[in-house]
Amino acid sequence: MFTTLKNAFKDKEIRGKIYYTLFILLLYRIGANIAVPGINAKALAILANSSAKNLIPMLDTISGGGLDTFSIFALGVSPYITAQIVIQLLQMDIVPKLVEWGKQGEVGRRKTNQVTRYLALVVAFIQSIGITLGFNVLTQMGLVRTQTVETYVQIAIIMTAGTMLLTWLGDEITDKGLGNGVSVLIFAGIIARLPHGLYKLFNDSIINTSSSDRINGILFFIGMLIIIFLVAKFVTWFQQADLRVPIQYTRRATLSGSESFLPLKINVSGVIPVIFASSFIVTPATILEAFRLNHGGDQWFQVCQEIFSLQTTYGALIYTFLIVLFTFFYAFVQVNPEKLSENLQKQGAYIPSVWPGKDTQKYVSQILMRISTVGAIFLGLVALLPQLATNMWNLPQSIGLGGTSLLIVIGVVLELSRQIDGLLMKREYVGFIR
Repeated sequence: MFTTLKNAFKDKEIRGKIYYTLFILLLYRIGANIAVPGINAKALAILANSSAKNLIPMLDTISGGGLDTFSIFALGVSPYITAQIVIQLLQMDIVPKLVEWGKQGEVGRRKTNQVTRYLALVVAFIQSIGITLGFNVLTQMGLVRTQTVETYVQIAIIMTAGTMLLTWLGDEITDKGLGNGVSVLIFAGIIARLPHGLYKLFNDSIINTSSSDRINGILFFIGMLIIIFLVAKFVTWFQQADLRVPIQYTRRATLSGSESFLPLKINVSGVIPVIFASSFIVTPATILEAFRLNHGGDQWFQVCQEIFSLQTTYGALIYTFLIVLFTFFYAFVQVNPEKLSENLQKQGAYIPSVWPGKDTQKYVSQILMRISTVGAIFLGLVALLPQLATNMWNLPQSIGLGGTSLLIVIGVVLELSRQIDGLLMKREYVGFIR
């Protein structure tokens, strides 16, 4: 990795992309520390001991941080991710117009992105109202200084504008920087909170324990670091694993009989299912807080809280189920068997012992189902086991979310590394041609 970075900084184009990405991330971190006007910052400390104390870390993970100061970027890119989920689900033969746009290439993609942004705007406004009302109730009406409708609307507009600005910054990273902009922003938020998380774990394990339990605390802290390192190594290995499907080119076969491979990653979807599932859990849980004051004792509220909380067994299992579901769904979005079959035919390529066309499409679909099963189990276990351990042994919530954060961080780092390697290879080929 360090060799890749060293070579990347030698290339002017790649170096410019790296600096541009870092500049965008700097703007993002500055905005994450600018509080929304009209908010009583001191009242935020009450949330640490409220019923939302376990919701805040989860919301911070998926949004990218900024909620602890109730900043203009408090929602992060979570509403945009929610909008993407809805639009992609509607493209599955539900809304004919969206299905048609999905087949129009770049033009259709632009139209779909525009609709996604409009939907993200609505989701961000609703979510900002919900989170402000809910947290204001939890702080005994102390979060918002002036309790008027105009104030809530003003706060919602500011937070919505912050989300849309972050969405635009993410697009800028995708177009002119490195990596997927939305994932990079979430990655930056997790990395920014990493030192505080390690310090809190160290503090809770060693400093804030009695002298008789200090030895156990030290062993626990060292054991957690070893487990994190081993899990990170395993996740990195798994994320890079792929299945090589042999393909042959008719023209090449007649000349030399050469054989190539179609690499399909075992985890085709990457970290997208984890981000999607987190957003799907967090959005309803955030809006639910607005109804706690008047409906906290109602049965429907208790059921919804049980479903949309990772601190319950049902909530953790539903979260894992969503990860599995989105893994299968996004695998077929990333690798479209129909388009793949068409492209192989156009290139004069085929899979040995498989007829081109429908048979190839069916064969690739079967392979995707098999490898997605393995990838879904892998993602689900990495995200679920730390959360179950937290719920069973009353560990800090940061440990429970460690699996989710680890998946996102490693996935983004590997994607950045692959993109840099691709740019370096492109430079070598251009230099060779010249």
